[in-house]
Amino acid sequence: MRTVDPGTGTDAGSDVGSDDEESSAERAPRSRRPLVLCGVAGFLLGGGVLGLLWGLSGVHAGALDDALAACQALDRVGELPDTSRDAQPALTPGLTPERLHRMTAARELSAAAAQVNATYQPLADHIDGVARMVLSLHFNDISGQRHLVQAQEICGRI
Repeated sequence: MRTVDPGTGTDAGSDVGSDDEESSAERAPRSRRPLVLCGVAGFLLGGGVLGLLWGLSGVHAGALDDALAACQALDRVGELPDTSRDAQPALTPGLTPERLHRMTAARELSAAAAQVNATYQPLADHIDGVARMVLSLHFNDISGQRHLVQAQEICGRI
């Protein structure tokens, strides 16, 4: 005979399937905590390794390349007029936009090299002095001409 449990609407006296119900009731849902902890640990470990590799990837080696590129850009600016010895300097023609861009590039590259490696700070300072002279078109600036000579000497040693 079949009886129905009025509260749940299931067979109350049926023995069929009772083992399945007991085994599913005994089995608690599996916790996802170990899986989540492993995922977080893997993420942190991978991030740490990636950060270590990035830190050791030769960022400081780029300073030498930047300094060399700054010297090459300064060299490609070409000969700059020196009117510092003239009592009445004649009006000097302006530089072409390409030469001004190269001067700006030399200034930025030397600043980047000095920011990464402080040994290139004198180069950056002297190229900055030359750039200020060139961009203002005051070729009679004695300190600008001195900066040019010093920058060329430093470039010769690199």
